[in-house]
Amino acid sequence: MASQDAASFRAARDFLLAHSHDYATAYEKFRWPELNRFNWALDWFDPFAAGNNAPALHIVDEGAGETRRSFAELKTRSDQVANFLRGLGVQRGDRVLLMLGNVAPLWETMLAAMKLGAVVIPATTLLVHEDLLDRFERGRVKHVIAASDCCAKFDGIGGSWTRVAVGPEVAGWRNFAESNNASPDFQPDGATNADDPLLLYFTSGTTAKPKLVLHSHRSYPVGSLSTMYWIGVREGDVHMNISSPGWAKHAWSCVFAPWNAGACIFVLNQPRFGARGLLDILVKEKVTTFCAPPTVWRMLIQEDLTQWTPAIREIVGAGEPLNPEVIERVRSAWGVTIRDGYGQTETTCQIANPPGEEIVLGSMGRPMPGYRVRLLDLDGNDAEEGEISLALDGEQRPCGLMRGYQIGETIEPIQGDVYRTGDVAQRDETGRLAYVGRADDVFKASDYRISPFELESALIEHPAVAEAAVVPSPDPVRHAVPKAFLSLVPGYTADAATARSILAHARAALAPYKRVRRIEFADLPKTISGKIRRVELRRAEAKLREGDERAPAEFWEEDFPDLKS
Repeated sequence: MASQDAASFRAARDFLLAHSHDYATAYEKFRWPELNRFNWALDWFDPFAAGNNAPALHIVDEGAGETRRSFAELKTRSDQVANFLRGLGVQRGDRVLLMLGNVAPLWETMLAAMKLGAVVIPATTLLVHEDLLDRFERGRVKHVIAASDCCAKFDGIGGSWTRVAVGPEVAGWRNFAESNNASPDFQPDGATNADDPLLLYFTSGTTAKPKLVLHSHRSYPVGSLSTMYWIGVREGDVHMNISSPGWAKHAWSCVFAPWNAGACIFVLNQPRFGARGLLDILVKEKVTTFCAPPTVWRMLIQEDLTQWTPAIREIVGAGEPLNPEVIERVRSAWGVTIRDGYGQTETTCQIANPPGEEIVLGSMGRPMPGYRVRLLDLDGNDAEEGEISLALDGEQRPCGLMRGYQIGETIEPIQGDVYRTGDVAQRDETGRLAYVGRADDVFKASDYRISPFELESALIEHPAVAEAAVVPSPDPVRHAVPKAFLSLVPGYTADAATARSILAHARAALAPYKRVRRIEFADLPKTISGKIRRVELRRAEAKLREGDERAPAEFWEEDFPDLKS
């Protein structure tokens, strides 16, 4: 850590750790480190890892063993992998598609690619051949490192590109195990500029074709200081995050935030998700900080959480807003409050409930240190309810903001005084922000503005409802009425009795103009990252109404005369 840039990063990191429970001071006085040349793997991770035998990575494969790596071991292994990849022709600026599950070579390759100055395109193992064709074309892939059982998905993709298989031998592919024979003495080919490209993410595509988001050596590694602050992770912690490789949240909480703090990343690989197995491992491995998306939390609260006593100090949720019912159930069982956090593939954590702050149910918290948040109306004026926007003028630009979107062959940088997120929030009198919804998801019914998230939060308080998605259903009188697509908790039947019970619950929980008036029991369409595709539900609903039809498992308020207004 001899360079001035590396020392600046260390100072910013230490400041946030020192003020982890003093939000006012942290927000007011934090400044992003001033960086010119910076390579997180070489300038932060390697010096921290040198001679450090503390645990850095612990992977448990349910029923099939485990893998452990210390910081020192990961430094050595990533140097070997970097030399191995260099020998295969990987150069600075090359695009490397990385398609692995939660296995040690994933982290070794991430570090190695950083050291080489290559650009990583993370890819979930759930991608199909057509997805990969798109990534090759728009991502300009030159090298692929993939799990052996995924290699067949690349058949038929032409061109000259490097093939490396992780796992059993695959004909025509080099085997990753060869990296064990490479030299552990790695020397970079030159300095890395902080704004050099590092990560190219394809977004999950909840409303349209995936965008290409480019991050730099500054934006995600250094920008994740805000994520580290939100989680409350400290050196020596055992941090567990439920996230699939290939998505930005994995980099947030399975790479940069915990290793910025010096914590051990813990991963449980389950052949099939099981809430009880996950809860057992939380206790057994003494996990101290834990992050999971709302979908997982909704599954966990189906169990009697009082049967488990984990060592968890901090728990957080992200990906979609957490419903107050979920937060209250976990707090009642464990005495620890899930703290919601908000960000995007395009950014690190922007808004969250930080450690030590009083939690207001339904609030996603306050702006994180380093982020200046404005709420803007359609005309660009500041408002108490509006689109979440990041101020880019005046003081420091937020370090965790992407370099820009890749459009064709070029990167379109973020211009102007603000970056608009596309999400809408409300600000209360204390300065806390409450999520309203995607700008595209908010709709009007009887000339009243409806936030799907608010209605969904009320619906999942019903014991039968596992997940809910609310969309507008065209109506000749009201223009639109709220309709909920619901998946049920195991043991409940998608019949008229259940529908009546849920509609009665909605009637009691919501103001008349917000009332859910139609429901349909269905499997909710999701992106491969697990986010609900409400746009798909809106289209399906519009088509049904055009034909004046009903779905087989659809029920309306009018079906139950005692519920009608």
